[in-house]
Amino acid sequence: MTETEVLRYTAFSGDPDGGNPAGVVPDAAGLDDDAMLAIAAGLGYSETAFLTAPPEGLGGAPGRAFTVRYFSPKAEVPFCGHATVAAAVALAERIGPGELLFATRAGTVPVSVTLADGRPRATLTSVEPHTEEIGAADLAEALAALDWPAADLDPAIPPRIAYAGARHLVLGAATRDRLADLHYDFARLEALMRRLDLTTVQLVHRAGPALFHVRDPFPVGGVVEDPATGAAAAAFGAYAQELGLVPQDAVLTLHQGEDMGRPGVLTVELRAGDPRVRVGGAAVRIP
Repeated sequence: MTETEVLRYTAFSGDPDGGNPAGVVPDAAGLDDDAMLAIAAGLGYSETAFLTAPPEGLGGAPGRAFTVRYFSPKAEVPFCGHATVAAAVALAERIGPGELLFATRAGTVPVSVTLADGRPRATLTSVEPHTEEIGAADLAEALAALDWPAADLDPAIPPRIAYAGARHLVLGAATRDRLADLHYDFARLEALMRRLDLTTVQLVHRAGPALFHVRDPFPVGGVVEDPATGAAAAAFGAYAQELGLVPQDAVLTLHQGEDMGRPGVLTVELRAGDPRVRVGGAAVRIP
């Protein structure tokens, strides 16, 4: 048997020490679920992307369409933004920049890879998003697990569950200090998230009209915090557009990972008349 090739990239940063590390397996043919989970657990990154041949009828240019599955160290997840960006850049370095098409459990995700100053940058287009209310008891439990007083919430960023390929609970932090001080009950938050089928909790502080700082606790993935979360960024963009927090046509900048020592930048593009959200960023191979 040949050894499975496993690449390591970081997404949403051009610095290997920034952004969110992801594993990329360019050829996962022959790997079963247990083998993929074992590779993801061995890497210890929040997600690893496993690529195989596309399903029949997916479309896309020949050699530029793939099936992608995503595993955290603990379980498979339906969609992962940073691993999508990492996989797209890894592919572009082999087959050239341009358009890619990924078949994911959440749906079909187009990805465009361009070069900026010679460096690759990938932009994914989400599946169609939606938001929903969260019940008062569930919100109270989330705040208790985070050890956040309700008074620390930003009333201009109302709590919602947002989806753009995976479900995320959006909570607004009234101050940057509140966002920076993250010490939560891992088991308690994990239990709530499993019950509500949440992938992360998207904690948000607004620093300007189109500028946000975000953090994403990720206990269901087996890690305390995700350094840069593309799926949550897409969900937040849809949420912000739907609730009128930003214009229908807008480009948002999300800073994430600073409080972990792994700074990253996510660009979120919203278009009037198109509910899908575009999330872009750089990626670079980890030596």
